[in-house]
Amino acid sequence: MTHHPFRFGVNVYEAATRDEWITKAQQIEALGYDTLFVADHLHTFPPIAGMMAAAAVTTTLRIGSNVFANDFRHPLLLGREVAAVDLFSAGRLVLGLGTGFWRADYDQSGILLDSPGTRVGRLEEAVQIIKGIFTTAPFSFTGQYYTVRDFTLSPAPIQQPHPRILLGGGGPRTLALAAREADIVGFGLRTTRAGGFDSTSNSPDATAQKVAWVRQAAGERLEHLEFSILASFVAVTDDRLGAAEEMADGWRGAGIDIIAKQILESPTTLIGTVDEIVADLQQARAQYGFSYIVINDDQIDAFAPIVAQLNGI
Repeated sequence: MTHHPFRFGVNVYEAATRDEWITKAQQIEALGYDTLFVADHLHTFPPIAGMMAAAAVTTTLRIGSNVFANDFRHPLLLGREVAAVDLFSAGRLVLGLGTGFWRADYDQSGILLDSPGTRVGRLEEAVQIIKGIFTTAPFSFTGQYYTVRDFTLSPAPIQQPHPRILLGGGGPRTLALAAREADIVGFGLRTTRAGGFDSTSNSPDATAQKVAWVRQAAGERLEHLEFSILASFVAVTDDRLGAAEEMADGWRGAGIDIIAKQILESPTTLIGTVDEIVADLQQARAQYGFSYIVINDDQIDAFAPIVAQLNGI
């Protein structure tokens, strides 16, 4: 498999004021990150408004979703909105899509948390619809979950035939969908039927299995796919073990059963000095193909020296 050059993104979750959001977007761009990503949970900043605000105050920074929860919007309506985001950002949109999974989002909104199979089935149809309205006019679709009749999109996105699409997850069906339909495959923790995470799904063996599922399903598309990770465990430090123990305590407080050893062994953990993290990322790309690295916004400054060393290489 061809290794893609490194590029880096930042998940921005919240801001208390307009100025804070603008400052984060401009800082991310100035430090050489490729993409500002927004999440899609009820406790995070509203994603479409956040994307548009970031696009308006930057010039080269890509604006992405990581990821839109499909259960929250009809794909036709989401497709219309993101086409406009691509237009107003001058073609800088990265469209990340997922099923939705977090129990609190469903409990607070009253939306039914269906089985994983049902949610993935809806996502499979949603991808067809969003791609369809970007490429076919008028577009019609009849599936198990959605129906679209004679729709013509306006305005059209700048990127043709459609903006770059990021799909991901931790299970075989979702990752196979990403392998067939996405431009960027996001490798994440496997989610549970109850609406949480399976913390054991981030081990080296589990990660290798996920990559194998994608490679098997991708066929001739494999060479063109970028592999992305959201590195939730990040600390630039000379005390690896201490940082991992502190992180484990925090995640256990959030209800996720994990120990420091699991964090340190995970291929998506980035803990250590700048040189150690640079070496770890190079190893992860060689072993798994990960080249599109996304961190959380509390590490923007600390992680910048790693971006400076590896970006575009």
